Amino acid sequence: MLTREDNELLTQTGPGTPMGDLFRRFWQPVLLAEELPEPDCPPVRIKVLSEQMVAFRDTNNEIGVIDNFCPHRRASLFFGRNEESGLRCVYHGWKYDVNGECVDMPSEPAESNFKDKVKIKSYPAREWGGCIWIYMGPIEQMPGLPQFEWCMVPASHRNVRRWIQESNYMQATEGEIDTSHVSFNHRWFDLSKAPRQNIGRRLKNGAALTNLDGAPQLTVKETDYGFIYGSRRRVDVDEYYWRVTQFVLPFYSFIPNPGEREGGRCWVPMDDTHISVFQYSVSTGEAYTEEQRAMMNISPENLQRVMYQFDDGSYVDTWRPQRQMENDFLIDRDMQRTINYTGIGSGREQDMAMTDSMGAIADRTREHLGTSDTAIIAGRRILLRLARELQEGVEPYAPSHPEVFGVRAIDVVDSQADFFKLLQEKGELGKSKATMPA
Repeated sequence: MLTREDNELLTQTGPGTPMGDLFRRFWQPVLLAEELPEPDCPPVRIKVLSEQMVAFRDTNNEIGVIDNFCPHRRASLFFGRNEESGLRCVYHGWKYDVNGECVDMPSEPAESNFKDKVKIKSYPAREWGGCIWIYMGPIEQMPGLPQFEWCMVPASHRNVRRWIQESNYMQATEGEIDTSHVSFNHRWFDLSKAPRQNIGRRLKNGAALTNLDGAPQLTVKETDYGFIYGSRRRVDVDEYYWRVTQFVLPFYSFIPNPGEREGGRCWVPMDDTHISVFQYSVSTGEAYTEEQRAMMNISPENLQRVMYQFDDGSYVDTWRPQRQMENDFLIDRDMQRTINYTGIGSGREQDMAMTDSMGAIADRTREHLGTSDTAIIAGRRILLRLARELQEGVEPYAPSHPEVFGVRAIDVVDSQADFFKLLQEKGELGKSKATMPA
């Protein structure tokens, strides 16, 4: 369990918070590139680390991310005119470029230099890996873009989705690095009725290997980008199923998948009780077919484009799955008895039901953690330590070394029972092969 003070430090990411300061040292995705499809297209409302902003693609195809509120009278720039290399407030015509400079102020006399004294908050933005990324930290500390493999391959080899989830970022992140839950929360009694059937599963005599041992042994190795951990399940005499997962700072995962596919998710805090989830996958072999993309995009089900309103009255333009806490994630009790463990028919929503049901911010003072929670404990300790060190003037290593983000996960059936020997034997582990065809 955590103390109340540590839980608050871990989960609060707004301006001026220690964890918020740490996250602002990293580039983070905020939109799919397709949400700003062309120059001078309509702007999009976003919220990141409790800051309300508007993103737009200007006439020159440059990305701007600026404060939602016009500094004149605080009208929302979402209603602005995206034209002639800037976003113009429709209230009085004040216009801002992608750098936040006020470039026109038609409501003032022509001889006035007032516009030269007005600047709106803006953040550097880049298009990378099919997403729009922003950097919100000190400009003198701005690093290069993270060299994730899924960002560096051609679009033909990449699949990315985005949606909103109604919980704090950390409980979703913890669900991602919790390997033991796979044996239960994602168990299908009849794999032929699973939406993805056998994709992403290793089988033995028709049964998923994760079902054969629900109490895996975990080993964690801290790295300069976060940590790597191995979960060992016994599946036969002197035979083990290893799932080796990567946790990449501050909130990225790489989850093992058999075959020529790598991927995971990241959990970008919109505020302390909502996250923008990005699900990414990269083919390390041939380009994805449309059938493969359709299969990967099954879960979450039925994403709908919505204008989402927060409790504080702010809005974002986002994607929201049909299954939500308000409809009990469409749980089917007959399915739960006969087909799968949860009665929820979509894998991602099986996770969402668990993490969102903890409450918007989980109360970690009331937990009772076991040996299967070793990776979760490691993730908390690392984030808390880095946030405290930054407050003391020690900058995190990973953001300024973009190459460390190029890692992979693996799963393998092997006779090796020792994690560190397994890492030595599998020499390619932890290294991305981002030399994909251009």
